[in-house]
Amino acid sequence: MIAPEPFFEARGTPFSEYHRIRALIDLGHTVDLVTYPFGRDVALAGLRIHRSWRPPFVRGVKVGPSFAKLPLDALLAAKALHVALKWRFDYVHSHEEGGGIGLVLAWLRNVPHLYDMHSSLPEQLANFGFSRSKALIAVFRALERRMIRRSASVIVICRQLEETARAIAPGAHVVLIENAPGSAETAGAASRVRVRETAGLASGVPLVVYTGTFEAYQGLDLLFAAMRTVLASRPDARLLLVGGKPNQVARARVDAERAGVGHAAVFAGERPGDEIPSYLEAADVLVSPRSRGTNTPLKLYQYLRAGRPIVATNLLTHTQVLDARVAELTDPTPEAFGAGILRVLGDREYALALGRAAGDLAATRYTYESYVARTREALAPIAARAAAGAQP
Repeated sequence: MIAPEPFFEARGTPFSEYHRIRALIDLGHTVDLVTYPFGRDVALAGLRIHRSWRPPFVRGVKVGPSFAKLPLDALLAAKALHVALKWRFDYVHSHEEGGGIGLVLAWLRNVPHLYDMHSSLPEQLANFGFSRSKALIAVFRALERRMIRRSASVIVICRQLEETARAIAPGAHVVLIENAPGSAETAGAASRVRVRETAGLASGVPLVVYTGTFEAYQGLDLLFAAMRTVLASRPDARLLLVGGKPNQVARARVDAERAGVGHAAVFAGERPGDEIPSYLEAADVLVSPRSRGTNTPLKLYQYLRAGRPIVATNLLTHTQVLDARVAELTDPTPEAFGAGILRVLGDREYALALGRAAGDLAATRYTYESYVARTREALAPIAARAAAGAQP
């Protein structure tokens, strides 16, 4: 498996990679993971981690496209080649732009390739504001088309990516596996009290909670502006934000002050994954103000599992999973988003109904058993070739 990310780190794609590996191991596979030199090791029986060499002066890598990825991916390719030639494998499983490396290695070893598509690569360039170069976008679009068409199987994480993949290759074996497993842990009332005490908040304070990265597309600017509307009617309300690198948190503090809500914002910083359920339990409202992109945020599945009312922007990034039965969906404006939060805070019966519906959806649709079954489905073409003894 080729993962061009820091593994493990508490953010979207590494979480997805972790759960993909866990499902493969539960299906009886062993996994050799080739990944960046950053992140913490994970102990899973059946997983062996191979880290690429670190380029000089590169101390880390941010979410999304970056120039640091150029030397990192070059060294990742070298490490993957070394591993692929040293041992024998049944197939190559590649994430994101690692699919370009994976296709070459699968061809060299004459084994199938599985492409794990977490996003549209040309779309990422625009979403992260990395480049508007038509030539560069064309290169990434061509790479994406080749990875989809040349792979024995393609995993996608949301319906929009499924449509993209099928449009590129109508005959491809495309399987939708939403990033639903998340943390299976739940938190009780004691966790709610503990989180609030740690944050210096009284038990009865109306609490709006956001979890996730602090990248621009997440819409924190919209959230801060919306909190002005909330505080005008509910001056006792508070906003708790979980996530963000230290430099991002520092910038967000400044942005909150400029928006006039700094006094009501509490920043918890990045927290270990096993603590997130406690923060969700402490919330009266869970928010996802994402303003750009089409990929479903990983946090939505955790939000649903928490059984708390959700307020989210009424955009494709959310509506692939959420509807009006399980969430308060609003226009992506500060006024509408603020009004949505106020509606949930002010109507207890409505809030309870949203929370119950969210929990029911998680318990019936987004189960680990379903996740493993879809992983098995994604491997079907590879398993069939192995059983028949056919050459790819």
